[in-house]
Amino acid sequence: MESIIRRRKSSLKPIETKDEAIDASEEEPLSPSSRLFHEPNFNVHVLAILGMKTRIDTEQGPRDHLANTLLKHPRFSSLQVVDEEKGGEMRWVRTEVDIDQHIIVPQIDEQNLKESPDKFVENYIHNLSKTTLDKSKPMWDLHLLNIKTSDAEAVAILRIHHSLGDGTSLISLLLACTRQTADPAKVPTIPRTKKRLIDPSEHSTKGLHRYVTKTWFFMKLFWYTIVDVLMFMATTMFLKDSTTPIKGRPGSESNPRRVVYRTVSLDDIKVVKNALNMTVTDVALGVTQAGLSMYLNRRYGEGKKDRGKTEKNNTLPKNIRLRSTILMNLRPAVGIQALADMMEKDTEAKWGNWIGFVLFPFKIALRDDPLDYIREAKATIDRKKNSLEAFYTFSISELALKFFGIKTSSLISHRTITNTTMCFSCLPGPQEEICFYGHPLAYIAPGSYGQPHALMINCQSYVNKMTLVLSVDESVIPDPHQLLDDLVLSLKLIKDAVVERGLCHE
Repeated sequence: MESIIRRRKSSLKPIETKDEAIDASEEEPLSPSSRLFHEPNFNVHVLAILGMKTRIDTEQGPRDHLANTLLKHPRFSSLQVVDEEKGGEMRWVRTEVDIDQHIIVPQIDEQNLKESPDKFVENYIHNLSKTTLDKSKPMWDLHLLNIKTSDAEAVAILRIHHSLGDGTSLISLLLACTRQTADPAKVPTIPRTKKRLIDPSEHSTKGLHRYVTKTWFFMKLFWYTIVDVLMFMATTMFLKDSTTPIKGRPGSESNPRRVVYRTVSLDDIKVVKNALNMTVTDVALGVTQAGLSMYLNRRYGEGKKDRGKTEKNNTLPKNIRLRSTILMNLRPAVGIQALADMMEKDTEAKWGNWIGFVLFPFKIALRDDPLDYIREAKATIDRKKNSLEAFYTFSISELALKFFGIKTSSLISHRTITNTTMCFSCLPGPQEEICFYGHPLAYIAPGSYGQPHALMINCQSYVNKMTLVLSVDESVIPDPHQLLDDLVLSLKLIKDAVVERGLCHE
């Protein structure tokens, strides 16, 4: 398997380029955030796994279309060059792209598919995570696997170095390369999400009551922000999460990742969402909290007596501190159409790594009422919405980069992340079926590797589906499919509780 994937050089060296391939006027330095992703402890690669409803035309297909879309984006047609004369500063330098060096179609022995095509794809991605992208050319590639799996006729894996952009921007750019199946002239429609603070005064009466409510809101905003910033600083210095069976060990960022995923009904999530007046993210966080509690209870019960009753008995330690970093894109969304126009019409659109994060505490416990997981998660996320934590974590990181340099900033960020347990994201996807360069999609599964956490959970919606994606360090979580089972079961129990109590209609 590993022979299929070409090893990449990991050392960062000056890159020589042909003068005629470079437009010097287009050179610009990498942003501090992008430079950070070249540090050994933050060498993160983003994966977009695309399940296709048809076999991929590997001879033409993506090759013809990439030149007219993705390659017109400056980051995907630029080298990241080290300028030794300026103390190792890195610059984006436009270059000619040989598309054949970026599209990989492995020769697959049919004998390897007899046991399980799904397992073959899973192992392929696992071995891919043992490699890094070659810095002598633009840092992305596309792997095309014409393998029929249980939920797709073929699989494409787009791998991009995190220095090219944050996860939200990269997924948005990918979707800008797609078109609606029903109308090939239209880009996908993405649900709008309101990224704003909760201001209760909007619903209050006018006059003194409105003034008092608004004053109280800003007082809470100030207080919660101070508390969250102090918690962030404490986490950086000394406050660690509890040692649990899912917490990464030192050096976890260097280990390969097992990426597994499962598709569930987005309609089931919306049943809970509408019944309890929540958002899809609220429900996803509640389901994650329930699934983690179920999984950890089983792991803590391993080796104890009455193993058959482990799932019913409470083996969880009390007061587990388990927090997730939730990455937030702070750059105003430019929209799919704007990114499509940028590639097709050479217009401008804002781009780059501009991300902050919040520390989200999961309450790990076994609850008699499944809906308690959802209510607790909503209460926590509503509390976080009344804080400027994400903006401050971004600002603190930028200041650390400016005053202390890349190495120190990298150590600070790495320490903060390793003192937490996991990372979580929930991204809205297209509301209608789409095609990737003429190939209809069955699902979208984003993931990554190179992060310090041993567990990363991504939730990605697509039409009426939600794909739950786990990226795990197998030395810490040897049974990721079991964790997926627990997440899926948790959603079922929560949805059934809503239906049985008459809070909604099927």
